[in-house]
Amino acid sequence: MVREILIWPDPILKQAAKPVAKVDDSVRTLVKDMFETMYAADGVGLAAPQVGVLQRVIVLDTTSRQPECKPLAMINPEIISMEGETTFTEACLSIPGEAEDVDRAAVVTVKFLDPEGQEQTLRCDGLLAIAVQHEADHLNGTVFVDHVSTLKREIIRKRMKRLKSERDQRPSV
Repeated sequence: MVREILIWPDPILKQAAKPVAKVDDSVRTLVKDMFETMYAADGVGLAAPQVGVLQRVIVLDTTSRQPECKPLAMINPEIISMEGETTFTEACLSIPGEAEDVDRAAVVTVKFLDPEGQEQTLRCDGLLAIAVQHEADHLNGTVFVDHVSTLKREIIRKRMKRLKSERDQRPSV
C-alpha cells in the first residue's frame, strides 16, 4: 500500500523515532508499504517518520546508480563508523523539488536488523552511504535542510508550506 509522504515542516519529521522492539509481521508490512511508497515517488530512500510512523525503519534502493547494490530494509540502523568526507547534492521525498549540497562521510558502516530480525553489518560507499546517512537523520528528527544555511532553509520552508497548503486544498479523489 502506498502511504502519504509527509511534507516538511510537518512536526512529526522533527521527532526522534523509537527503536523497533520486535521484528514481526507488522514491521514487515511497514517495510513493504515503504518500498511501494518510495518506488511510487521515484526515490532511493525512505524513513518511517516520513510516512508518519515513528519507528526506526528505513528502506533504500540505489541500484539505479549502483547496480551492484540491492534494495535494503534496515530496522534499528546504527552507523558504527564513518570515514572520509564528501559533498553531495541531496533531495528528499518530504521536501519535493528542492536539492542542496550537504557534507557527509564518504563511507559508513551500519549495523541493523533485516526484515527477518537477523543482525547485519554493511559497509556502504557512494550513493548508498549518502542515503544511509540521510535516512538515519530522519530517524533522529533531522532533515537535509538542517545542514544548510538558515537563509536557504527559510526560503525552502516557505515554499514547502505553500506546497502543503496547495496539496491540502485539492479535492479528494
